[in-house]
Amino acid sequence: MLEIRWHGRGGQGTWSASQILAAAAISVGKYAQSFPEFGPERTGAPVRAFNRISDGPIRVHAQVYEPDAVVVIDSSLLKYREVILAGLKRGGHLLVNSPLSPGEIRSKMGVDPSVSVWSVDATTIALEEIGRAVTNTPMAGALVRALGVVPLDSLFGAIRAKWPSDIAEKNIRAVKRAYEEVRGSPGGG
Repeated sequence: MLEIRWHGRGGQGTWSASQILAAAAISVGKYAQSFPEFGPERTGAPVRAFNRISDGPIRVHAQVYEPDAVVVIDSSLLKYREVILAGLKRGGHLLVNSPLSPGEIRSKMGVDPSVSVWSVDATTIALEEIGRAVTNTPMAGALVRALGVVPLDSLFGAIRAKWPSDIAEKNIRAVKRAYEEVRGSPGGG
């Protein structure tokens, strides 16, 4: 079972990204969960969302404490290093929306050498393709490239099912770019 924790801010579509990933997984015959963790937070407050994706039924119904992957859709949250990296499994993946290289992020964050670090400038992609700094869908595209968890076309289908066609097509262009532009630094050891 693959467990993913998403970090963002209220209003950035953190949970929506988790939802479209789960819908994409279900569309290809996998089992999936998507759920948020937020309360009365206001726009801009830190929020988290979670995914579980499996080839078999998922019987766990609790927060993800030891994720295989952590996705940070707002790089301003990197200052909360302990929260971002909490529980990340050895050999896991850290994916960050940032113009910094994976090596720079690894150094800045003090990431365990076993963790693969990925980065993509999703903010620039979103501004150019969507017209707003909404980075959730580009980060989902980058995650699909980094982990290969679902086929890219299934993510397109989930986006088209969630949003009207004009909005969906802008998001799909952003997903394609992020999928192509994400850079990775493999973990080892």
